[in-house]
Amino acid sequence: MLLEVRGLNSHYGRIHALKSVDLSVGEGELVALVGANGAGKTTLLRTLSGVQPATGGTIRFEGVDITGMPAHRRVAEGILQVPEGRQLFGPQSVEDNLRLGAYRRGGDPDADLERMYALFPVLKDKRRQPAGTLSGGQQQMVAIARALMARPRLLLLDEPSMGLAPLLVGEIFNAVQSLKRRGTTIFLVEQNAYAALAIADRGYVLETGEITLHDAGSALLANERVKQAYLGL
Repeated sequence: MLLEVRGLNSHYGRIHALKSVDLSVGEGELVALVGANGAGKTTLLRTLSGVQPATGGTIRFEGVDITGMPAHRRVAEGILQVPEGRQLFGPQSVEDNLRLGAYRRGGDPDADLERMYALFPVLKDKRRQPAGTLSGGQQQMVAIARALMARPRLLLLDEPSMGLAPLLVGEIFNAVQSLKRRGTTIFLVEQNAYAALAIADRGYVLETGEITLHDAGSALLANERVKQAYLGL
């Protein structure tokens, strides 16, 4: 497995946010994590990326224990997170935002820029425009492309559909599927359970900091408990 998480715990003061979480992501997989607001989904991503400290358990990446590794070193190892809310450099151009994504790896990023523009054609038309003036969906495309400029081994996506119109949600998930077909390993955290599980190889359900279900994406879509709790069926 590319990523193996065993018995992972994390706290905010006395609040036990993650409770003995076990999960894994294999090379080339698209694995989804779904759950309600407040379940701990973003906390889990922040702990995987090193922004939030683990208070127990282990995180192994390519067989190496990275539980205590600082966030910047995890980026260097190939773990890239697209945060909830996108967090772009608004006054800077789209292209400058993308180039910043490649700063750690060095070299000429021009070929990667063209790949990003092929994945998100609208960004090429707006490459000189300040990123903060784009629509929410276009900003999400910039955020994903910026992470991809670092050539991640593992891409962590936090709520990419949040706040987007249904048509744009479809575009974002089509792009995620395209990345998966190209071999990108993706751990997708998403409140839109149907959209996430429909494209996932496997999925996990997180409830109040604990993994309560794990199965193939298609199996979770058919699960009566998931239907009632997350799909409105």
